[in-house]
Amino acid sequence: MIRKMINDPLQVVPELLEGLVMASNGSIRSAGPVGALVRADLPEGKVGLLIGGGSGHEPLFPAFIGPNMGDGAACGNIFAAPTPDVILAAIRAVHRGRGVVMLYGNYAGDIMNFEIAAEMAAEEGIETRTVRVWDDVASAPPERINERRGIAGDLFVIKIAGAAAATIPDLKEVYRVATRARDNTRSIGVALAAGSIPQTREKTFELAEDEIEIGMGLHGETGVRRQKFAPVDTIVEQMMLHLLSDLPFTRDHEVCMLVNDLGSTTMMELLIANRRARQILDAEGIRVYDTIIGTFCTCQEMAGFSITLLKLDEELRRLYDMPARSLGFTRGRW
Repeated sequence: MIRKMINDPLQVVPELLEGLVMASNGSIRSAGPVGALVRADLPEGKVGLLIGGGSGHEPLFPAFIGPNMGDGAACGNIFAAPTPDVILAAIRAVHRGRGVVMLYGNYAGDIMNFEIAAEMAAEEGIETRTVRVWDDVASAPPERINERRGIAGDLFVIKIAGAAAATIPDLKEVYRVATRARDNTRSIGVALAAGSIPQTREKTFELAEDEIEIGMGLHGETGVRRQKFAPVDTIVEQMMLHLLSDLPFTRDHEVCMLVNDLGSTTMMELLIANRRARQILDAEGIRVYDTIIGTFCTCQEMAGFSITLLKLDEELRRLYDMPARSLGFTRGRW
C-alpha cells in the first residue's frame, strides 16, 4: 500500500484545488462547482481558453491558469474526466464575449463530457472550438494520430494557445493556432515504477524491479515495449528514435524540448537524460531553441520521464516567446 500525505481520500480533489486557489494569492478563484476554476482578472473581449482533464497529474491542468496561459480549468477526480456540469460552469466563467477554445487530452471520458458541455453551452449562445492534444507517439501509429493520448505536450500547446487567445480576438484564428501547435508537438515517455490512486493507495500497474516500459501512458496504459533496465543513454536513444521519425523532425528544424518528470524522478536524472537527447539532436542538425526541464505532467509518484519536442515556425516562436505566468509554468519577465 502506498502512503500519502492526505486526509480523507474522497476529499483529495476539493482539498488540492482549495490549496491551489490559496497559493494563487487571489489570481485564481472557484467558478462554482468543485473542479471549475477561472482567472480572477480575466479581461473582457478576449477569446477564452479553457483547459482541463483528470486530476492527479499536477501541475497539469489547474496550475497552468494565468496570463497568456489557460483562462480557466475544468478538473475531474483523480484520473477521471471532469463532469459536464463542471465543464459548463468553467465555459461560462471564461467566456468574455468572443467564444471559448477548449483544450484537453485525447481520452474517451474527456471527449464525451466536453462535447456534452459544448452542446449545452451552444444552447446558451456560447460558441466553442475543441483542440484535443494527441502528442504521445507510442499510443498509435501516425496514420491513426487522432487515436493517440495526450501527455506532457499539453504544456507547449497551452502556452502557445494561451498567448494566441490573449492577442488574437477571433475564435477561429485562436483555434487554428492551437491546432497548429498541437500538430507540431510529439512526446514519448518511459516508466520505471508505477504511480498510485490516492483513493485506493494501490499501484496503477506492476513492473518488475529490473524492467522498464518505453511509451507507457500516464495511467499505466501499454507502451511500445517492456524491457530490461538499461543505462539512461540507451533508453534516451530508443525514445528519440521513435520521436524523431514521427513528425518527422529533420535537419534544420528548430524545436523546443521538454524533459518532464513523471512524478518521482530527480533533477539529476532529468539533466543526464537531457544531455543525451541534446547530443542526438545536435548530431541530427536539429536546433534547440529552448529547453524546459522539470515537473509539469505527472502521475503521482510514477518513476520515469518523458521527452517532448515542439517544431517551431515564425508564428509559433513569436507566441512561445510571449511572457506567461502561472503557478506551474512561468516564462519571461512579466
